[in-house]
Amino acid sequence: MPTDRIEKTILLRAPLKRVWRALSDSTEFGKWFGMRFNAPFAPGATMTAVIVPTTVNQEVAKMQKPYEGISFAIKIEQMQPERLFSFRWHPGAVEPGIDYASEPTTLVVFTLEKAPGGVQLTVTESGFDQIPLARRAKAFSANEGGWTLVIKLIEEYLAKNP
Repeated sequence: MPTDRIEKTILLRAPLKRVWRALSDSTEFGKWFGMRFNAPFAPGATMTAVIVPTTVNQEVAKMQKPYEGISFAIKIEQMQPERLFSFRWHPGAVEPGIDYASEPTTLVVFTLEKAPGGVQLTVTESGFDQIPLARRAKAFSANEGGWTLVIKLIEEYLAKNP
C-alpha cells in the first residue's frame, strides 16, 4: 500500500466550466470544503485559510466543528483553467501551539477531464513520506478518509448549486 500518496476519483455530473469555478473561486471552494480564505486564489499566492464548517453536509460540518477557527496557510501552485488546480499545505496541521512552518508540505492536485455524463475529478495528495515520522501516519490516515468525504462534498455542492 503506498504511503506517500492518496488518490480519489469521482464523476461529477456538471459542466466543466461549473466544476472549474467551484474549485478555482476561493469563496466557492471554501463553502463546500469548509474554510474561509483571505483573498482570491492566484498562482504563487500564499493564503491564510480558517476552518469554518462546510455549508453542504451537516455530518461533515459536525466533524469540522471542533477545528473551527483554526487557521493555516496554503500556497497556490498552479491554475490551468478547466484542467488543473494545485496547492501545497501542511496536512493535519491542527494541533494548537505547534509551529508547522519548518515541516515539508504535501502537494494537493485537482485534475479535471471531460467524461461521458460530466467531468472526472481526480484529487491527489502526495509527499507524505517527507512528513516527520511522528505525524506521518496520522496525517496520512486522516487525509485518506478526508479526501473520500471531500469529493462527496463537491458533488453535493454542485448538485445544490448548479
